[in-house]
Amino acid sequence: MQKMSRLFIPKLVIPKDSAPKHIEALSRSQRLMNELGLVKAAGNGFFHFMPIAQRSLDKLCNLVDECVLKTGSYKITMPILTPTELWQQSGRLHGDIEEFFILKDRHDKKYLLSPTHEEAITSILATTAPISYKQLPLRLYQLGPKFRDELKARFGLVRAKEFLMKDLYSFDRSDKEAEESYKIITSSYAELFKKLQLPFEKVEACTGIMGGKCSQEYQIVCPVGEDRLLRCKQCHYAFNVDLAEGVAKFCLKCHSSDLEELKGIEVAHTFLLGDRYTKPFNATYLDSDGKPKALVMGCYGLGVSRVLAASLEVLSSDNGLVWPSLLAPYDICVIGPKDGSNEQELGDVIEKEVCTKITEIYGCNDVVHDDRKYLTIGKRLWEAKRMGYPLIIIAGGKKANDTPILELLVKNHHHELHVDTVLTEIHKYKDHKTALRKRCH
Repeated sequence: MQKMSRLFIPKLVIPKDSAPKHIEALSRSQRLMNELGLVKAAGNGFFHFMPIAQRSLDKLCNLVDECVLKTGSYKITMPILTPTELWQQSGRLHGDIEEFFILKDRHDKKYLLSPTHEEAITSILATTAPISYKQLPLRLYQLGPKFRDELKARFGLVRAKEFLMKDLYSFDRSDKEAEESYKIITSSYAELFKKLQLPFEKVEACTGIMGGKCSQEYQIVCPVGEDRLLRCKQCHYAFNVDLAEGVAKFCLKCHSSDLEELKGIEVAHTFLLGDRYTKPFNATYLDSDGKPKALVMGCYGLGVSRVLAASLEVLSSDNGLVWPSLLAPYDICVIGPKDGSNEQELGDVIEKEVCTKITEIYGCNDVVHDDRKYLTIGKRLWEAKRMGYPLIIIAGGKKANDTPILELLVKNHHHELHVDTVLTEIHKYKDHKTALRKRCH
């Protein structure tokens, strides 16, 4: 069981009489994550993840792995640096390159801090002996940092210059089989967002500099979102306004004029690329007739750190964090009596008993014990509510008919319950999380 006194949480200290500056420029998630010591800015658009945020990020990464591995994909790791000649070969270095971080080594060789890895993954296959059609589909993915020199890095992790991304690449024999891969992989995205209980829209989008035949975005509907979306109220088709010239007046699918405009945070983008990259790199497979043919490619990006920020943006209140159940840094926070208080003698006994029983039910990893007994219960409770722990248990030494009473806060709903009843609620929450993880399996 983690002791709160040992946790490193570098909270932002704001003097009571200070007037907030530029508060309107901060998103809710950015403000709360800064104030509560989850992240610290390392520069404009760059952030240090502190222990609390890192726990949630690790949980999200594990969940992403869990969803993606079920698609038959294999995890790999590619270098952050990509030689610029690969991007010249694909033609992507000839356009607008202001968003790219480009550097040189001591031999004057140029590299990109990779914003994505289409060229790198395709060059791997191009420089490998052609694979057989019997080995297809081939689906490879990685989870690591990406870099983009954003013109307006803002809203914290929502739009950062360095971010954590899951990028997956599929290679198939034909357009038809590539479309089948596309369906399988994109269904894992929908599964992920449903497990996180996030409101999302799957929208048609431009292929842009990536190229390819079609693309779709996954958008978390949110007021601070910078993407403008249109959703048809008749057929429910949704698309990014960038897909239409100017401002669309009609649904691109059913031509209805009954459209609803939304703002969204783009958290994922998927593409059917055809041979956009495999032909320039001569990445082929050997077909049943023994002849080499160009692989048909798809790519699937998921902004992992952005998903974390977007989830806090849409679920939290202005006063405190609310986490997706599967991403809470700790599920249970236990608070005991203050040292020297009238309740301490009985409260300490109850607190010890409760901690032991919770560990038996829930294990140690997802429980934090606020052992800072020099603080009042009220102060520690206020901090726990701000941090958004799903279950907060107060062993304050209360009794009813000589029976110890615990205070339980679940989603800010306050209950006074016997110890056994609280333990039953913990069992229920554990079952709730298990059901969420199994959702859509």
